[in-house]
Amino acid sequence: MAKKSGAPDKDSGGGQPHVSGQSNWPLTRPAHALTHLQVADELGADILVGLSREEAKRRIEEYGRNELGEAEGVQPLKIVIAQIANAMTLVLILAMCVSFGIRSWIEGGVVAAVVLLNVVVGFFQEYSAEKTMDSLRSLSSPTASVVRGSEAIIVPSGEIVPGDLVEVKMGDTIPADIRLIEAKNFETDEALLTGESLPVRKSQKQTFEDGTGPGDRLNVAYSSSTVTKGRAKGIVFATGIHTEIGAIAAALNKKDRKVRPVKRNQKGHAGPHRYLEAYTLTLGDVVGRFLGVNVGTPLQRKLSKLAMLLFAIAVVFALVVLGANRFQTSQEVVIYAVATGLSMIPASLVVVLTITMAAGTKRMVERNVIVRNLKSLEALGAVTDICSDKTGTLTQGKMVARGAWVPGLGTYTVDMTSNEPFNPTKGDIRFDPRMPNQINFKAQTQPANTTTSAAEKEASRAHGGAITCPTQLLADSTTGLQGFLTVASLANLATVFPKQDQWHARGDPTEIAMQVFATRFGWNRLSFTTGDDADWSEVAEFPFDSDVKRMSVIMRHISANEHIAFTKGAVERVIAVCTRYCSGDSTDEVPMTDAFRAQILRNMEVFASLGLRVLALASRKIGPDVSVSEDTNRDEIERDLVFRGLIGLYDPRGPSLPQRAIAVDVGILPKRMERVSADVARAIVMTATEFDALSDDQVDELPVLPLVIARCAPSTKVRMIEALHRRGRFVAMTGDGVNDSPSLRRADVGIAMGQSGSDVAKDASDIVLTDDNFASIVAAVEEGRRIFDNIQKFVLHVLAENIAQAGTLLIGLVFKDAHQLSVFPLAPVEIVWIIMITSGLPDMGLGFERAVPDIMRRPPQSLRTGIFTREFMVDMVVYGLWIAALCLASFVLRVYAFGDGDLGQGCNDAYSVQCDTVFRARATTFACLTWFALFLAWELVDMRRSFFRMQPGSKKYFTQWVVDVWRNQFLFWAIVGGFVTLFPTLYIPVINEVVFKHTGISWEWGIVFIAAGLFFGGVEGWKWGKRVWFRRAGEKEGRGGGKLWKDMDVEERVFGEYLDFKEGAGPENSSERVEGGSMGEGERERQVSD
Repeated sequence: MAKKSGAPDKDSGGGQPHVSGQSNWPLTRPAHALTHLQVADELGADILVGLSREEAKRRIEEYGRNELGEAEGVQPLKIVIAQIANAMTLVLILAMCVSFGIRSWIEGGVVAAVVLLNVVVGFFQEYSAEKTMDSLRSLSSPTASVVRGSEAIIVPSGEIVPGDLVEVKMGDTIPADIRLIEAKNFETDEALLTGESLPVRKSQKQTFEDGTGPGDRLNVAYSSSTVTKGRAKGIVFATGIHTEIGAIAAALNKKDRKVRPVKRNQKGHAGPHRYLEAYTLTLGDVVGRFLGVNVGTPLQRKLSKLAMLLFAIAVVFALVVLGANRFQTSQEVVIYAVATGLSMIPASLVVVLTITMAAGTKRMVERNVIVRNLKSLEALGAVTDICSDKTGTLTQGKMVARGAWVPGLGTYTVDMTSNEPFNPTKGDIRFDPRMPNQINFKAQTQPANTTTSAAEKEASRAHGGAITCPTQLLADSTTGLQGFLTVASLANLATVFPKQDQWHARGDPTEIAMQVFATRFGWNRLSFTTGDDADWSEVAEFPFDSDVKRMSVIMRHISANEHIAFTKGAVERVIAVCTRYCSGDSTDEVPMTDAFRAQILRNMEVFASLGLRVLALASRKIGPDVSVSEDTNRDEIERDLVFRGLIGLYDPRGPSLPQRAIAVDVGILPKRMERVSADVARAIVMTATEFDALSDDQVDELPVLPLVIARCAPSTKVRMIEALHRRGRFVAMTGDGVNDSPSLRRADVGIAMGQSGSDVAKDASDIVLTDDNFASIVAAVEEGRRIFDNIQKFVLHVLAENIAQAGTLLIGLVFKDAHQLSVFPLAPVEIVWIIMITSGLPDMGLGFERAVPDIMRRPPQSLRTGIFTREFMVDMVVYGLWIAALCLASFVLRVYAFGDGDLGQGCNDAYSVQCDTVFRARATTFACLTWFALFLAWELVDMRRSFFRMQPGSKKYFTQWVVDVWRNQFLFWAIVGGFVTLFPTLYIPVINEVVFKHTGISWEWGIVFIAAGLFFGGVEGWKWGKRVWFRRAGEKEGRGGGKLWKDMDVEERVFGEYLDFKEGAGPENSSERVEGGSMGEGERERQVSD
């Protein structure tokens, strides 16, 4: 029991996780498995008079308020420490200290600004994340109607306690989880919790098994769901965090365990070494979190590890410098050691990475994707699986009438051409005089508003009929269509109406869909029942009942002064009470036969096979001998009906939802099942009950995780994501409801719907789709891969320069002056200048490069290697050593070939006439390194293609490189700026000799130009060698029977290890045949369906 909100005590199994369906204190069984009398008895409640006021007050003190609990709140100091305590930031701080230590105020200030920027941005991102819990708390009902001491009173929802007798009616928000004791035509909208697009009909009479999922507990009404129809009474059995919505809040607020558990033997004992092991691992985790090497995205972790490695290497190199100079602590030796250490620190990396990702977010906005978390950008490139909520994500969560069949007339189908399901003016209607079971609906491909030949029109009629306007269809019908539309419009409580150039609807989604269909023909209920000239008035309503599965309305036809009953419902239940139908387009009725009933069922199965929910419509005139009122026995009304037809409804796909785009472009999902082995086919589709019944070990033993899980609870979705994580997958999750928020947060990349999504889902996500377009995920993944590629390019650029500088300085240790002290070929300020100023803007330019043409035909990025692939590592070493060799060569040429070879004295500290050769050689080396850094940025635009031929199909054999250079104008002007800023550092007095430790050069530019030519020759030769190697490797793999990724189809990419591509393979030819093995178009994504 809870002494305060959200704090269970020993009586409730303190510390034990709350069981779905249980009370604040454990009942003998979950509430849905008990009768309402048993629940009331165990909770000490009275279903007639309710709790006394004194008892209610006592229970508030005992259980706490009916609230979702208080979060810890924002802790600014903790957030700031988290932003500073990571390896890359610490290395930057060290670089800042070193810069200030050697009195390089400008460089130190720049690095300090970078550190401050990262801390500030990270702080505000973390601060905004706290809105998630506030959104959940706002869902609670502010007041509730309860019975206490036989009096119905209104109390704040926070004062509701277990055992309270609650009354709710249409429009109310349920204040807590209640076990129904009375329900009259009672339906609730649980889309918030379960994701169901349709209101759920509730009944107090039924009981269910303990393991029944939340969406199937029809005797329970959930906290924060809304009443869409009817009224009910119930006993509160769970409040606060013990409700289903509270469990979601607890999952969102859950903290990851930070203490490693002690491994114990089968008897529960553990030796001292196991405790030592647990403490050591926990301490390692703490240090790792502090340095950022085991938290964050894969790239962030790898960059943190890289920073630690480079820091260690920098320290080693500095010691090498000191050792080479006999550990003298003179100013010159210390400066050389500092320069060598700085050469290995990629000081510009964090700021370039931050700016590149910020620019990526702007590009995302242009593609209808809002990025709430910068780190999710690079994570998108590594996504291997997309888990998608179905209702409201893959679908719109709004029912639409897709087809209808009227006996004696034919079949009507609706082709939706817009994203406005309430708009009856959108979409085209096809008419075919045949029955549904005679039509091949899958071949309906004729688009609207196209000019077709006579032959094409005839072909269209053969596959569902020609497009016909509604007025023509009404004109062509005498009574049949009119009678069908009258039932669809009047056996219906929904309203559909235009307002301010938009169509709006209120009511049950099923009835809205039927009303929209009738309105297409001008048969809107409002036009018949409202106004001075209304021809129909409602007399009585018999609501849908789960026992009879029918709904009827008795209307008075004013002009004819007669009563007519209109009925709709489940096909089997409606035709069971039908005795007649119209065999032609007339009022002539013929008896209903068993053969015709079988024909109706066959047509129903055709609609159902298209994924439609099928209802039957019927009507009858009520004779004057029957008394018509709300108290009339419905059995007297729902008999001897005239069958009018079938209507098929569906929850349409989201706007522009691609049927194959995700599977084909990203390479995640399969298309066929005939090649899948029997054991895989069995595991590919499951219900949530089946999946939840498996232990984690059993889930891990499955040959493949399910592609579709039906009727998921929030915990089911989280389990699926965790199962994918255990298989080493990088997971994106899409969703729109509160029930999706725990899985959105648990996924590596959470993607919420912007228009239909709840605030909770958006706040728990990393990315929001502003147009609710599932196809925008393709754009997001493409943008993520582009950013991943560009990050790889500029990190390679920075690290190649680090190796070049470090190599130049380490080998430069051999250059010793008269005092046997090493003379550095590059000064510390030169190194910082090249890293921060010369290379900073070109690195950003590389981050703005467009995506390569085949970027979506590649596999997802490897989580194990990340950007540090084998090719990356080899390129980094080759480019770095080649640049170092050319820099050393230019220094040697100027000092020994064209100079006197005198390295002077004190040339690491100040300029003198004796140091003129060293200063000019250092300037030559600095100019070479600057040019190499700038040219390397252009070469890395494409890591394999030649800089002079990046577009192989171009006919501009000699000028294409000019076009490519100008295409990325930011990079172009960044490189031009790098060239321009070189000259002030060389020729402005004081700056050159005092700050940069070099002097202006003249004829030495010849060395620079020749070295630049050799640089291009070496890099181009290396890239040519790579192209040859990869081409031959691909040819060799092809000859060996293997395929390159880009040549594989979806099945080979994802399920290659489970597929048999031999003729006759598959479960249909296996001795163990699998029922329902094929998957439809809508099931190609990994669905976590509600």
